[in-house]
Amino acid sequence: MADPGSGNGSGAGNGDLKLQIAALKKFRSHVDVLLSELEGGAAGNAKVAAQTISRSSLSGRNAPFAEADGLYSQYNRVHEALVSLSRTLGDQIEVLSIGVHAAAVGFNNVEEDVRRRYAEIQARIDQQHDKASKPVTTDTSGGTFDPGVQ
Repeated sequence: MADPGSGNGSGAGNGDLKLQIAALKKFRSHVDVLLSELEGGAAGNAKVAAQTISRSSLSGRNAPFAEADGLYSQYNRVHEALVSLSRTLGDQIEVLSIGVHAAAVGFNNVEEDVRRRYAEIQARIDQQHDKASKPVTTDTSGGTFDPGVQ
């Protein structure tokens, strides 16, 4: 065991810390690239949200067609889930990036607006998680409903 007074142990520990911070910074840069690619690519929240269809594209205007109504309803349900997933994935990547930065510099050294952004995103992720973990109940007509939604 190195003598703490000799300085032999403290230099190695400091070097390890610098290596870990460098690794965190490199990891953060990779996460930032992923976030940028996600938002700029086909899975970006804005592009996923823009992929909609109209009810009339399935069977014409006001034409009674129960199957088309069902397909349209399910398409919208899945589309909303994909938009939510894309947004949540982007949020989680951004929170991870901020967390890595905070680990490298210390949370107290992170700018106030970045800490606020972190808290806002984390609250949104928690809210989405709570919403997703609610049980979905089947009603008597065979459909489903979320008991928390009025």
